[in-house]
Amino acid sequence: MSLAGSRSLFSLVFAVGALASWAAWHLQYGVGLEPCSLWSVQRFFILLFTGVSLVAALHGPGRLGSRCYWWLNLLSSLGGVLTAGRHVLLQNVASDQLLACLPDIPFMLRNMSAVRTLQLVFQGTSDCADVTWTLVDMSAPEWSLLVFAAMLVLSVYRLLRLARRRPVLP
Repeated sequence: MSLAGSRSLFSLVFAVGALASWAAWHLQYGVGLEPCSLWSVQRFFILLFTGVSLVAALHGPGRLGSRCYWWLNLLSSLGGVLTAGRHVLLQNVASDQLLACLPDIPFMLRNMSAVRTLQLVFQGTSDCADVTWTLVDMSAPEWSLLVFAAMLVLSVYRLLRLARRRPVLP
C-alpha cells in the first residue's frame, strides 16, 4: 500500500467517524435526546476508531503500521457492533421487562468493578428500549450499527489485503 493510499483511506474513515460523532453530539445537545448507558458506550467506540484513524492518517504508516492501525480499528468497530447490536435488540423488548434506571457510568465505575458495570450496562434499561428518534425509519442505534458494521467490514478487508501482499524484496 502506498503512503498516499494509506493516508487517504484512513482520512476517509476519520471523516466517517467524525460525522458519526457530530451526529451523536447533535442528537444529544441539539435535539435534546438524553443518552442511555449503551449509547454512551457506543460513542466511546466511535471516538476510539475516529481517533485511531486520525493518528493513522497523520502518521502515514507503512505496511506494519497499517496492520496495527487496522487491527485497532477492527477491535473498536467490533466493540461498537456488539454494543449497538445489543441496543437494537433491547429496542425490541418491552420496557417493563428491563431495569427502570441505572446510575451513570462514571459513578458505577467508582463504586463497582468494571465487570459488574459492563454487566449492568449490557443488561440495559427501559431508557435503552425507547425509540425516541428515527431517520428513514431507522433509530440511532440502528444507524450506529450500520456505521460500525461498515467499518468492521472495511477493517477486515484491509487486513486481508495486507496479509495477501508479498513484501517487496530489494
